[in-house]
Amino acid sequence: MSSWFSPLFFLFARSSEEQLRRQLLFLKAELEMTRQRVEKQRIFLTNDERQRLLELGDGIGSDVLKLVSIVHPRTYRRWLERRSGGQEPAKKMGRKGTSETTRQIVVRLARENGWGYGRIVGELRKLRIRCVGRTTVRTILKDEGVHPSPKRGKGSWDEFIKVHADTLWQCDFFSKIVMTSSGQRQAYVLAFLHVDSRRGICSPATIEPDDKWVTTQAQSMLEQARGMNLPVSYLVRDLDFKYSKRFDQVFTSAGVAIEPTAPRAPNQNAFVERWIGSIRNECLNRFIAFGLGHLDHLVAWYLEYYHQARPHQRKDNKPLLGVWPEVDDPPGKVEEVVCREWLGGVLKHYERAAA
Repeated sequence: MSSWFSPLFFLFARSSEEQLRRQLLFLKAELEMTRQRVEKQRIFLTNDERQRLLELGDGIGSDVLKLVSIVHPRTYRRWLERRSGGQEPAKKMGRKGTSETTRQIVVRLARENGWGYGRIVGELRKLRIRCVGRTTVRTILKDEGVHPSPKRGKGSWDEFIKVHADTLWQCDFFSKIVMTSSGQRQAYVLAFLHVDSRRGICSPATIEPDDKWVTTQAQSMLEQARGMNLPVSYLVRDLDFKYSKRFDQVFTSAGVAIEPTAPRAPNQNAFVERWIGSIRNECLNRFIAFGLGHLDHLVAWYLEYYHQARPHQRKDNKPLLGVWPEVDDPPGKVEEVVCREWLGGVLKHYERAAA
């Protein structure tokens, strides 16, 4: 006996006839209120559920037609006539629903490709799924919160990054106060980052990043990228006024498309922005730079550490250029783990001692 039916049975057993009548009225009113809040106006019952209601109704008699509310009393009477006439229970009305597997395939095709429901129907035909039409696909997508219309236009910025990552570079300036003979000055460095490999290129520091300087750095970057065997087809930069027309012309003449970011949209240049955050937090913020040469020294050593020893989470925690042995067994002694330092211990790398 179910947990909710037991207390209800004992309640009826202790009740008088008047109390039973009031309890039934209460339950009927409660059921009517619940029924009004059901989205489907028509409720379909299984054959077992119908048989259960008929058996319970036999003990009530004709008064069951006044109590029944899950279906219309005429429907209940029709059930009685079919049972008395020996007829088979009526089959469930309506068309057979779409299987869950087919629904998952429809949603997957829409989310992975941005296709509309018409294109998805054609793809389903190739999979020999012919029981699903345009209206059904459209309904499934709406139920899953996927827009049924196809994606138009150039696509999202995220899609652009994923498609062109192997030939895409991002660049940005970062600065640091340096101590000079004339006092404190703001020094600038131009950083370039290859999105797919995460390898970086940094310019020499300068106090005046004018048109001539940025043009020279553009030419130097293309030469270094060719030396690193990294293709350059797209360059993403922000709207900083320091990027001159000649800076863009150096790249366009080399067949590189310049992609300026939208105003106040640092996320479109997120890879190099994150790299600049790393060099600041891990290195530059811990030093006072005495002149441009000192700043170049700090940046050069960080680049070596970044490429050779620093683990990268998006690269399975492996270095970009260095080779780490694939050893699964832990070291037997603490002394087997040695520390390699850069810049006086600010940058550290741990490795096993050579055998």
